[in-house]
Amino acid sequence: MTEYLDVDVRPILRAGGEPFSTIMAAVESAKPGQGIRLYAPFKPVPLFDVMAGKGFAHSATEIGGGDWQVLFTPTGAPAEAPASQARPSIQWPESKIRLDTRQLDPPEPMTKILAAAETLGPGETLTAFLSREPMFLFPQLEKRGYNWLGGFLPDGVTYELTVRAPSAS
Repeated sequence: MTEYLDVDVRPILRAGGEPFSTIMAAVESAKPGQGIRLYAPFKPVPLFDVMAGKGFAHSATEIGGGDWQVLFTPTGAPAEAPASQARPSIQWPESKIRLDTRQLDPPEPMTKILAAAETLGPGETLTAFLSREPMFLFPQLEKRGYNWLGGFLPDGVTYELTVRAPSAS
């Protein structure tokens, strides 16, 4: 039977915070074979792919009042990263557009990034700086055929995202 580490992100979200780093810290601190029991005020669908990439299957249950319990159970091996999140084997061109969305409230950063991405030519890139990891933006980029790379800068608070437009067919 799997032992689970409890992570309740509801207070973080109620306070306007971003819980992703707390969740990833729990993943890093989990013992081998230990799962994560996550409590959230919504079904955290974008997190499912992230956790699959770290070797966890998920089971989500609504527990009332709009809250969810998600069990992330280790599968033994991390899944391959989706091609859209994998670091490309070729060098991406320098960004045509640079956006600083750190002072904007959600969903403005996502809206601004998607609008700017639409102006890119085939294979061109944009770089955006955000105050949190844009979990809800990733599926929107994928749906539109964009690739992306992203991660927190050494300051630990700025998320740098590079988006590449699809190449011409």
